[in-house]
Amino acid sequence: MQSGLGESRTLAVTMRTPGHDFELAAGFLFAEGVVASRSEIRRIAYCTDPGEPQQYNIVNIELASDTLPSLAPLERHFYTTSACGVCGKAGLENLRLRYEPLEPGFKVSSQMLVELPGLLSQHQALFQRTGGLHAAALFDQFGKLLALREDVGRHNALDKLLGWAFLENRLPLCEHIVLVSGRASYELAQKTLAAGIPILAAISAPSSLAVELASQFNLTLVGFLRGAFNVYCGAERIALDPPAQT
Repeated sequence: MQSGLGESRTLAVTMRTPGHDFELAAGFLFAEGVVASRSEIRRIAYCTDPGEPQQYNIVNIELASDTLPSLAPLERHFYTTSACGVCGKAGLENLRLRYEPLEPGFKVSSQMLVELPGLLSQHQALFQRTGGLHAAALFDQFGKLLALREDVGRHNALDKLLGWAFLENRLPLCEHIVLVSGRASYELAQKTLAAGIPILAAISAPSSLAVELASQFNLTLVGFLRGAFNVYCGAERIALDPPAQT
């Protein structure tokens, strides 16, 4: 990352599935609070230096500001694997300084929710070829798929998705749903909160800290979305459909 006056710093190293790399970088910076709007980023480009062995594996971001923001909160991210990052109660305390609880907002149909995993599966092109990638998908309140991103890292997949919305000036996403293909970790809940998305659904289980975050910030958290589902927080955003007549 580089300031407008040329000051630079390596911010993070991650193992990722190539593709949508600019979205990954922008989404990470946004979700971690380094940048708040598209106008704060002047330029995103690959490193193409002839002597650099990692050409096209390094993304350079030039900020509009003449100085780099404080990066102390991101020290734990300097090396990021595809597994969960380091987090805890201290991270939850820091979030209270950055975010307000989400507004009650809209309601979604329970029947619509159970249809989302099928839509996710249909559009997981890389997963269908490899069987080994995570996915994060964005839906509107009516269940229309707006965007989907895949990556070997669950956090990377969501960063790519949020980076797409960030670069398209679509944030905040106050009337949308995020569905992730695995479990709902604390980090995924935090990134969802950063984007203002009121509903996070997961095919698998949430972590206990994700449940705590969702409870404190009025985030609707849905787990085990597999024909049926569990609601851990924010059930008021889900309208139960009457059972089908037989």
